[in-house]
Amino acid sequence: MSENTENVVVPEDARRVAFLGLGNMGGPMAANLVKAGVQVTGFDPVPEAVEAARAAGVEIAATGADAARDVDVVITMLPNGSLVKATYAGGEGSEGLLAVAKPNTLFVDCSTIDIAEAQEAAQMAKDAGFDSVDAPVSGGVVGAQNGTLAFMVGAGDAAFARVEPLLQIMGAKIVHCGDHGMGQAAKICNNMMLAITQIGAAEAFVLGERLGLDPQVQYDVMSTSTGQCWSVNVNCPVPGPVPTSPANRDFAGGFMGALMAKDLGLALSALDRENVDAVLGRTSQRLYQAYADGDGARKDFSGIIETVRADQASASLESKEDTA
Repeated sequence: MSENTENVVVPEDARRVAFLGLGNMGGPMAANLVKAGVQVTGFDPVPEAVEAARAAGVEIAATGADAARDVDVVITMLPNGSLVKATYAGGEGSEGLLAVAKPNTLFVDCSTIDIAEAQEAAQMAKDAGFDSVDAPVSGGVVGAQNGTLAFMVGAGDAAFARVEPLLQIMGAKIVHCGDHGMGQAAKICNNMMLAITQIGAAEAFVLGERLGLDPQVQYDVMSTSTGQCWSVNVNCPVPGPVPTSPANRDFAGGFMGALMAKDLGLALSALDRENVDAVLGRTSQRLYQAYADGDGARKDFSGIIETVRADQASASLESKEDTA
């Protein structure tokens, strides 16, 4: 939980929260709500995630529907839009959240999903008599742990005002981007740019290696010059310069390559739908899909440097063979 939440006052109609999805992002987010005195009931199908959340003070329910039965706000942090809508609607023997929630429950989806799916989920909530918010996040696992996430919010004014104090507990920057779906629009654009800069950082460090430049020296220059960006200063793709970056853990943890590939797939769909070219965005989608299809699916997305390094080595070998 960040230090800037000391004066946050959570309204009475937002003090009991159900949190569905307690993984790398949702777990720390729920834990920060607990630290701030919010009553949190959670659910996740993964036992390890459940145990970590329980240790952080989250009350664990047997099902998502059980978690959502008697709360003020339901927060979801799920892998895709189909699962968000299925969780809302229920089916195949499972109760839907919309069917069990008490009147005036606010539904907040922090997943990163397609804009159209976010708007469909909002319509489902509206048809059932509930207000809703799409509030995808940026800042990665470190941001979730430290309570310094950025929230991009799509909602009406009343729903935004109600949920904002909860978001302030979990994040350092909350931006009301517009009506339903606009939070997702902002997130998709942000992550497309993030992927491009992470690949750029990887290519720069690989070039530095080939030139014999010390990685620490290169970081010292890039992190304080015009090349500075989150992908260098926080998520540095080489071990050493930033001790907390996933590169120091062989890219374990962090924001998984599979999720970045998914987000870029959403961006690609939006590009096609709006007839936007975006050469770098499309290239980053192709590279991250290859990374995820290889061994990068569960590694942090900064591990794309391994793909870049391998591609450069292969290109050098082909060049030598051509000149032999």
